[in-house]
Amino acid sequence: MNNNNYLLTSESVSGGHPDKMCDQISDSILDAYLEQDPLSRVACETSITTGLVLVFGEITSKAKVDIKNVVKETIKNIGY
Repeated sequence: MNNNNYLLTSESVSGGHPDKMCDQISDSILDAYLEQDPLSRVACETSITTGLVLVFGEITSKAKVDIKNVVKETIKNIGY
């Protein structure tokens, strides 16, 4: 292969894309915990498909967060 020939690609997705939605939900959960307990440790992942949101991971915190409500509000704020 000639070192002078290469192809650059990139991807751009809108706010309603499932990957972006998952990131926003996980970020919102982290923010909710840190707001109540700045020493919270949150390793939170989100997976989403039509009609289903899965939130999983490890959370160590003294905070009490209504994760279901955080998910609903985040999805609503995205525009769904």
